[in-house]
Amino acid sequence: MKIIFITIGKDTDKNLAESVIDYTNRINRHIKTEWKIIPSSDIKKESESILKNIESGDYLVVLDERGKSLSTIELADFVEKRMIASDKRIVFVVGGAYGVDEEVLQRANFIWSLSKLTFPHQLVRLILSESIYRAISVIKKEPYHHS
Repeated sequence: MKIIFITIGKDTDKNLAESVIDYTNRINRHIKTEWKIIPSSDIKKESESILKNIESGDYLVVLDERGKSLSTIELADFVEKRMIASDKRIVFVVGGAYGVDEEVLQRANFIWSLSKLTFPHQLVRLILSESIYRAISVIKKEPYHHS
């Protein structure tokens, strides 16, 4: 399995970027991971770019405030089920400032809400990468989750 993170926006905050790289490297010890950062544009162009990066067999998770909230354990169960299902790629999408087009939401296999709060996109990347790493540490029974 491979994890693809597709996000919209800039990558200008070096402190956040370094932390995202750290968690990505931790994830990579268990599951190959790739980031695709798409420049901000209008919602239609952003969504077209997102869909161009999604393959037909991908399991697509779109982050959206209207999605389902998951605890860390529920997220770990979710990721583990994707691993057991032998999904080739699980793709997490973080849309632009105005979300994603309806076409992307319709393609989604799951819509996930990190929080009802609104966060800057670069901070979402950090929260997302840390959350996925934490879920993997739960699956692998590593001590990180309770450290």
